[in-house]
Amino acid sequence: MSDQQTRVEQPASPARSGKAAALGWILTIGLNVVAPIITYNQLRDHGWSEFGALLVSSAWPVLDTAISVAWRRKLDEFAVVTLVFLAITAVVSLIGAHSARALLIKDSGVTGLFGALCLATLLARRPLMFYFGRKFATDGTPQSTAWWNGLWEFEGFRRTMTVMTTVWGVAYLAEAALRIALAYALPTDTMVIISPIMVYAVLGMLGVWTALYGKRSQREGERRAAEADAKAEAQAQAQASGAGAAAS
Repeated sequence: MSDQQTRVEQPASPARSGKAAALGWILTIGLNVVAPIITYNQLRDHGWSEFGALLVSSAWPVLDTAISVAWRRKLDEFAVVTLVFLAITAVVSLIGAHSARALLIKDSGVTGLFGALCLATLLARRPLMFYFGRKFATDGTPQSTAWWNGLWEFEGFRRTMTVMTTVWGVAYLAEAALRIALAYALPTDTMVIISPIMVYAVLGMLGVWTALYGKRSQREGERRAAEADAKAEAQAQAQASGAGAAAS
């Protein structure tokens, strides 16, 4: 599809609820960062082992996923991926050495596996960031979901999703490697605080980059569409002038 058609036919995004989006982010940060840290510290103060406290505190992300599924009233691809990785985390936590450091390393391995999954989906029909983008760019209603799905027919949109998936995959592979190295170099109590912060710091930086890159891609598409319009208009004028000269 040409850039000119993209500019004319690509639908505008439907209106979203700002309050709903804000509440979603508050729940995500609260249940995935704040609650696990508080839970771990409280359990340690009450005599729990590092491993036990860390394992119990990791249950909060499960609640976050359950709330998301109940809110949207369906299990979308994003929720499926989240549940799969939570299941992997639970399984690997029960095998191998039962120490807090080992669990932190395994948790880092899970985020590394997420990065590898991002890169693997580049070979699939749609890359993983397409589904993540749909979760955060829509409010889950049939109208907004259909709007997002319809964007896939545009070449520029497909290219943007591919680049985003590649960057996220490489970034999380690097993040996992760094966290594993820090798990060996720093005390466990320090890593319990640093580890989730690192995860969401990387997520935040990727989020900012994704927003900026998305806007730049949109501007580039609009620029190409304008150039195509100008070229088509010039050709039409040239043809009109040629036809006028032949008639005279």
